[in-house]
Amino acid sequence: MPIRTCFFDMGNVLVRFSHEKMCENVAAVCRTDLASVTQLLISNELQFQLECGKITEEEFHAAVERELECSVDPSELKVAVSDIFELNESIVPLLEELRALSVRLVLLSNTSVTHLNFIRERFEVLEYFDDLTTSFAAGALKPDSAIYEHALGRADAAPSECFFTDDIEAYVVAARAFGIHAEVYTETSLTRRQLRSLGVKISE
Repeated sequence: MPIRTCFFDMGNVLVRFSHEKMCENVAAVCRTDLASVTQLLISNELQFQLECGKITEEEFHAAVERELECSVDPSELKVAVSDIFELNESIVPLLEELRALSVRLVLLSNTSVTHLNFIRERFEVLEYFDDLTTSFAAGALKPDSAIYEHALGRADAAPSECFFTDDIEAYVVAARAFGIHAEVYTETSLTRRQLRSLGVKISE
């Protein structure tokens, strides 16, 4: 069956990012040490609680102030946690070609509302997408099955008519369990070859 819908991960596919940079930024605005920030955001999973919709942006801000014993402007904190992205320029022409072929594009990403809003404001890459499946909206993080079910509900296609690319192998394996054609993202030229092997008429 032809590929009618393509799911794309966001982090390290559409945009490059670094959790280390996020922690460094937060340490700077909170005037505290990097180890404490990394412990709170990553080890204690505060960032991931925001990404799966368990806490709001306001609750995230309150937790940062409480746990790091600091006072930081909410807007300044949002910039600190979000100014970590760089557009993957090579992906844009591929998205343009897929749109021209009337292939439906759907984001499938573990991300927070803070990061999504920042990327929308900073880059134009999300304008190519017909729909968005985010972990905070789905209430689940990849590789939880719930987020894939959420995405397929927006696919307008059967799983066998869908392609997904993500930089994390475990998330690709989980997608394959649904019958989605899924491949690990390493570089856009490889993604092009993978799509062509599935019959999508894109250039090399």
